Amino acid sequence: MNDVAPRLPTGLGTGLGPMPGVDPAEAVAIVSGETDFAFVPELPARGVGADSVGRAGAILIDLPFEMVHDAYRLTSRPGSVTRRARDLLARDLDALEEHWDSSGLIDTGRLLKVQSCGPFTFSAQVELRNGHKLVRDRGARMDVVASMSDGLAEHVRELRRRLGAEVVVQLDEPQVDAVLNGSVQPLTRLDAIPPVPVSLVAQRLEEMAATIGAPMILNGGATPQSDLCPLLSSYSVTVDLSRPLPDEQKDKMAEFLDGGGVMLAAVVPASPPAVPVTADQLAQRLAALIDEIGLDRGVLRDNVVVTPTGGFAGTTPAWAAAGLRLASRTAELLATDPSAL
Repeated sequence: MNDVAPRLPTGLGTGLGPMPGVDPAEAVAIVSGETDFAFVPELPARGVGADSVGRAGAILIDLPFEMVHDAYRLTSRPGSVTRRARDLLARDLDALEEHWDSSGLIDTGRLLKVQSCGPFTFSAQVELRNGHKLVRDRGARMDVVASMSDGLAEHVRELRRRLGAEVVVQLDEPQVDAVLNGSVQPLTRLDAIPPVPVSLVAQRLEEMAATIGAPMILNGGATPQSDLCPLLSSYSVTVDLSRPLPDEQKDKMAEFLDGGGVMLAAVVPASPPAVPVTADQLAQRLAALIDEIGLDRGVLRDNVVVTPTGGFAGTTPAWAAAGLRLASRTAELLATDPSAL
């Protein structure tokens, strides 16, 4: 087990993972060409095994799964869905390595982010063999955390070995709030799934960070406004800034940033906006928010990464490229001279 994961580099723009289309080579080329904070593209349009849950299943160790009644379910041995998910992930890494090799990027220490469905969202969506959600079973949840920790640690080692990259790990947890408040949909109405204590969720996530040993990001329900984030010393967090925040959330954001936390500010539209937006406008919007919550604008340089408000899977390759370019340019403005915005 490693020490607490290092801090995420800031002053950069990146994407959240999902990209349009079904061609990994095209997606890799777009990502590599538009941002210095690259990421392994996810292509959910390819279907079963290519979505966030399926890709996480491909990374898990000794927890095979299949598709049963349109839901992922753990099985006793790997079947066609497990093999498909692993094959798709392998193709993505091969396309990534080929592009980096031809572009002279291997062994340059370039940033590379890999995304995985987090253990609690995975447990809220995947079923045990009896049809109940994994999250309902404490032992099953622990198995997922252990398997995902080891699988992601191996995944990070493989990317470092093949690419010589500085790897960052993003856990996507859009259902963590449902896990915390006990609103995960059960098998039947008479079999409610009890909430999982926030302290236990934080403990498991911190254990994962220590095992993986890379800068960690929590994306989804966990934000600086939640009860979870103050308990996570090893994670940067995403915050959707596409809509105004209540004063209470602004106060908690200020506390998070003032304490040295790194925020992935989701401000770039995930699809072409009706009214075009510029990097200057986005940078000024972020500067105004920092002024409003009473912090020095230096946090825009030292504590912020710029991202889109969602994945690009539902848009066009042209907007995916434009959105990543917009995120990178906005981050560049924040990092250059935030006081001048």
